[in-house]
Amino acid sequence: MKPVPSLEDLGDLDGKSVLLRADFNVPIANGEIGDDLRIRAALPTIRWLLGAGASVTACTHLGRPKGVPDPAFSVEPVRARLAELVPEVELLDNLRFDPGETADDPDFVARLIEGHDVYVNDAFGASHRAHASIVGPPRHLPSAAGRLLQREVEVLGGLRDRPRRPFVAVMGGSKVSDKLAVIEALLESVDSLVVGGGMCFTFLKAQGHSSGASLCEDDMVDTCRELLDGPKTIHLPYDITALGPGGKLFDPDVPGDVRQMGVNIPDGWMGVDIGPGSAAQFGDVIHEAGTVLWNGPMGVFEDPRFGGGTGAVAHAMAQTRAFTIVGGGDSAAAAKVFGVDKEMDHVSTGGGASLELIEKGDLPGLEALRGAPNGE
Repeated sequence: MKPVPSLEDLGDLDGKSVLLRADFNVPIANGEIGDDLRIRAALPTIRWLLGAGASVTACTHLGRPKGVPDPAFSVEPVRARLAELVPEVELLDNLRFDPGETADDPDFVARLIEGHDVYVNDAFGASHRAHASIVGPPRHLPSAAGRLLQREVEVLGGLRDRPRRPFVAVMGGSKVSDKLAVIEALLESVDSLVVGGGMCFTFLKAQGHSSGASLCEDDMVDTCRELLDGPKTIHLPYDITALGPGGKLFDPDVPGDVRQMGVNIPDGWMGVDIGPGSAAQFGDVIHEAGTVLWNGPMGVFEDPRFGGGTGAVAHAMAQTRAFTIVGGGDSAAAAKVFGVDKEMDHVSTGGGASLELIEKGDLPGLEALRGAPNGE
């Protein structure tokens, strides 16, 4: 598969107008940006383009408006922050205010690219969507990947064929069904897989353990059993932090015991985190690795009573000599909560996009760039 065009492949940009698809889908509450990482992540690309003499117009989606303008999803806070960082850059309105964005409507694409000479995609987190702003402009304009997108492709693409070994994937989150295709793809290249989070209870049930009131997908038990019987080592917890009957997540004042127990969860009890023994064991696996990919928390870390497992994995990731990759989404949020995000070698800006790239080896946005007039 040929590489996507880079910024250097665009030639002389002096006096050219560039349409930059960025991912400024940042958390906003009461008109204030909670974390401007995604805005700052686009700055290397923006500054390179400006330095080459181009004018830059950025565009982004924000939230999930229903194809109509909605003040709740206004980009004004983003526009204000962008103006502080790079006042030369114009920002268009929320792309998803127009139904043509998600429908990849040709008329919307034509309006979007009007007046622009070049297109740059730096929105890795949206590049798994075949939306107008992602796949439309490369049909008409010379196009390239921005620095952020290029780096994501280099790091995550490299996991498929040239990881430093042992290569360990640490997977968490709620459901096996949500990540089955990624797990199957990873098992083709990893040396071992570590499983925590809600999905571990389906695997444990496949071993014959009781799950109590824990999250468990009964229809995935046979699939988990097949994965466990495969040639690759899958590390599962051997102790659990559980919440007793009547307890309530995020509300420690509601009566309900919190106990450490084995992997047979009694009726009425809910496993909510891996136990301290498992956290230590998972840390040992991480410390012995050459490459570690982490995607998904080990428990409900947003509730401090059940953050021990995720915190242990986060700190093990920070301390290992392995090349460490955090697969975006909840894992990136957890790394920041536990203060280790800056200790990681690579924190992906795209949760769903990172998993799809690992699973399939390509994304609609990357395929579109390779098909651009300058990429063929």
